[in-house]
Amino acid sequence: MSALLRPTPFTYRSELIDTIRLSVPIIIAQLGVVLMGVTDNLFVGRLLGSVSLGAAGLANSLSFLMSSIGVGGLSVVAALVSKSRSQDDPAAINRFFRAGIRVALLLSFILGGLSALLAFNFSLFGQTPNVTRLARDFMLILSASLFPLLIFVLARQLCDGLRYPRVAMTITLSALLVNALLNYVLIKGIGPFPELGLMGSATATLFSRLFMAAAMLTYIYRAKRFQEYLKPEFRPQPTNAEAWTVLRLGIPGGLTFFFEVATFALAVVIVGWLGENQLAAHQIAINMASVTYMMATGISSAAAIRVSAALGRNSREGIWRAGVAAFVLSIGFMSLAALLFLTANDWLVTLYIRDNVAVMQIAASLVIIAGFFQLSDGVQVVALGGLRGLSDVNVPTIISLFSYWGVALPLSYVLAFPFKLDAIGVWIGLLTGLTLAGALLTWRFFRRVKRTLPVM
Repeated sequence: MSALLRPTPFTYRSELIDTIRLSVPIIIAQLGVVLMGVTDNLFVGRLLGSVSLGAAGLANSLSFLMSSIGVGGLSVVAALVSKSRSQDDPAAINRFFRAGIRVALLLSFILGGLSALLAFNFSLFGQTPNVTRLARDFMLILSASLFPLLIFVLARQLCDGLRYPRVAMTITLSALLVNALLNYVLIKGIGPFPELGLMGSATATLFSRLFMAAAMLTYIYRAKRFQEYLKPEFRPQPTNAEAWTVLRLGIPGGLTFFFEVATFALAVVIVGWLGENQLAAHQIAINMASVTYMMATGISSAAAIRVSAALGRNSREGIWRAGVAAFVLSIGFMSLAALLFLTANDWLVTLYIRDNVAVMQIAASLVIIAGFFQLSDGVQVVALGGLRGLSDVNVPTIISLFSYWGVALPLSYVLAFPFKLDAIGVWIGLLTGLTLAGALLTWRFFRRVKRTLPVM
């Protein structure tokens, strides 16, 4: 009988090992990307104080919001590459890669322009004058870094889809060191470099992303393992159909990512209305939650790659096992993260700031709530990865819109202001939306698996 109907420990042991082997380098690379933001905040918080920390956090959140459609949209390329690889079609892989470059250029132009426009109208968010001025200039520099960021994301999708995730991992970790060094040098003005203050941190992010994009493309075009997919005879082949496929699948996927990121970005705005201390505390707690979330997205990416490969082989059993393995890994990891947040919240906060007791107390309370939504966050992101592997992107977009904008944001506002729960109310709203999304997306994934293919 099929292992889908009668799974064995041995079956899932091999699935877990393969998922771990693929996801760990992706997780480390994802962690490296998040740690760049954490590094920025550590340097800004320690060297410039809570107001600059709040401004940088707000600018980073809104900038990431604008880029999320591009980052989320391009993530479909890894699944398309993985499916083509399982079908032994290197020409299709080449076309998807070249089409992805075209889409990345288009999205960087559109989203970068919108990001700059948003920066010039920062006063709309109703923040304090100091936060508005600092965040506007910070975000303008981040807008310029969107192009290299999306090129890096696209190149990474090729590597991950071909099961070479260590390439992006190595380059991301190298960029993390570059970012930390440039933060210190440019904020303080060490040696021949000017003292740029908060703008030094934004400039460090820009140069780090340029380094990442250049390093990824250089490796891809020079490494022998990629030459099979970059043959000269592939170049004349048109990529219009593949570009449309990337856009057709990627834009809904990007919007799904956008709705979640927008929820957290707008939550930053709501918290900013409560005061500068609440804003700084929120940024500390959300930074910690972002670290664990991005690690869960590594498992999600592995799920998308493995599910799409099984789909390419027409194996419903393989799709099922790949999904179950990813859920098990994510739940296990996020449970450990929740335990850490719940038991070491005070110590974690001191890593960011020590000179403002009010901020520390608020942040410690928010970290506890972050501990509770770790499981919901881990489940919903893995379900999204599995659905992306099945090229199911439209219904998940609707689910995300309802869960985050229909439930999480309104509830956050109501609990924070009419019910006077302050920043804690905002975070309870976020927890509710994540839990709802996790339940609905998980149901959708397993329902789609049962209807995808006959049992092999």
